Amino acid sequence: MSEQRTAAIVLAGGEARRMGGGDKPLLTVGNRTMLAAVIAALDVRHVAISANGDPARFAAFGLPVLSDGALHGQGPLAGVLAGLDWAASLGMSTLLTAPGDTPFLPRGLAAWLAPAPCCVSGGGHRHHLIALWPVDCADTLRELLSTPGPRRVAHFAERIGMRYAEYDVRSGDPFANVNTRDDLVQARAIACNEADRARIDPTKG
Repeated sequence: MSEQRTAAIVLAGGEARRMGGGDKPLLTVGNRTMLAAVIAALDVRHVAISANGDPARFAAFGLPVLSDGALHGQGPLAGVLAGLDWAASLGMSTLLTAPGDTPFLPRGLAAWLAPAPCCVSGGGHRHHLIALWPVDCADTLRELLSTPGPRRVAHFAERIGMRYAEYDVRSGDPFANVNTRDDLVQARAIACNEADRARIDPTKG
């Protein structure tokens, strides 16, 4: 599947309760915000930000900001659906998603994860939101979010036949989230001691 037909969305709508609230992706790691780092890693032409509230706080990035609309409060899958609908409006066939709190995200994800659906897996953990989704799964997701039942990303991923791209965590985890203040301190220390990450090895496990 052509990488040129892939759009990407950064999921930046979490409430960051463990960080004391606020827009966690706008915190800095190294010399830039985590959101800026994620956007830089998503090497596709069309990128949007998934977030609720006043979109003006992301104006500096010059990207579309997609809200969850009527599905606000239904978790990250609402942001995935907004991204799928947006990607479809652009004539894209796949959507790459990534959380806005993964400051060491490597480049090359769209090609590495193709064909969709596929997400990242390693160290006994599946990163269901670092994934490549087929745009045509939007109606299935819309149905899921409009009926009673679980809203877990893993549940939906299994429903559409998600594949898993394995990576080796022995040299560090480039897909780790910054969830707590301690995570943020550690990420800043890593950023001080490491050069820019190389492109991802396209070989799947």
